[in-house]
Amino acid sequence: MISYQVESFGKPLAQVLRETPVPQGTEVLVKVGSCGVCHSDVHLHDGYFDLGGGNKLDMTRSLQPPRTLGHEIAGTVVAVGPEAQGVAVGDRRVVYPWLGCGQCAVCKAGNEQDCAAPRALGINRDGGFADHVLVPHPRALFAYDPLPETQACTLACSGITAYGALKKVVPLEGALLVIGAGGVGLSGIRLARQAFGIAPIVVETDRAKWDIAVEAGAAECIDPTADGASKALVKATGGGVAAAIDFVGAGSSFAFGLGALRKGGTLVCVGLFGGSTTIVPAMVTLKGLRIVASYVGSPREMAELMDFARGGRLPPMPVTELPLADASRALDELRAGRIRGRAILHP
Repeated sequence: MISYQVESFGKPLAQVLRETPVPQGTEVLVKVGSCGVCHSDVHLHDGYFDLGGGNKLDMTRSLQPPRTLGHEIAGTVVAVGPEAQGVAVGDRRVVYPWLGCGQCAVCKAGNEQDCAAPRALGINRDGGFADHVLVPHPRALFAYDPLPETQACTLACSGITAYGALKKVVPLEGALLVIGAGGVGLSGIRLARQAFGIAPIVVETDRAKWDIAVEAGAAECIDPTADGASKALVKATGGGVAAAIDFVGAGSSFAFGLGALRKGGTLVCVGLFGGSTTIVPAMVTLKGLRIVASYVGSPREMAELMDFARGGRLPPMPVTELPLADASRALDELRAGRIRGRAILHP
């Protein structure tokens, strides 16, 4: 099999040829057809997340080279282990990559994404920047027909991350603010409109992305760097929005979202762009605000999302399709902000 791996952080991915694995136990071998490129792949490739103030979250323990990146995976089952049940050769499946140990209390409660001993594909285990990927258990596989494979793969991170964040604020009485119209932000806009009947206000500094945000279902787009943008938003919404979902995760985006909330509002922090900001605890208390973290989504939420998406009500995500050999270029293009929607790699 061919894979493109991180051998040295920050360096171009290395093409690696090795024996195609034979699944054991509950393992399932999937021939990769499409794999999305996520902004977190950029951070993992760099080996750290920026925490602001010169501080960094070192990812070299979680992701130990050589490692194959890629966690938005869709393809076809080509081999199954002797203990793998409920899946057969030829099945077309999208892979839920956020697996845990499967044995702890968190996993048994259905929240594998929060497991303290994660086995996430593309991070702790080899992922989908390859022509084959070994999946630990059939529970990670979800049918995606009749969706196009290029759309289905994006649901494994972009889609489930947006869905999990939205579930933390719906039902909603008041305006919803979505911060960021990148890959995950676009999924949030699409799902807010189609799954929950909410046309969000979208905050995006790159005006070249406003058209696709509106096409996805945004009520309007605003530039947070414009003079008086925050005050105008609070006034226009009658005191602030009921909820803001920050799909960027920069210090400035977090601060803008917090400042846009009405009394009793909720800020959901999702993005991992990096940086820091100042929070005044007294104002959080006096305004009765909630600040909630949302990390991807649970397997149960993945099942809900797939059922909804397969019903055909979700507008397509804009995609840029590239050959697997261009994996390093895809990371560079995403790092430079030149990707609209999602970059999809094809072996």
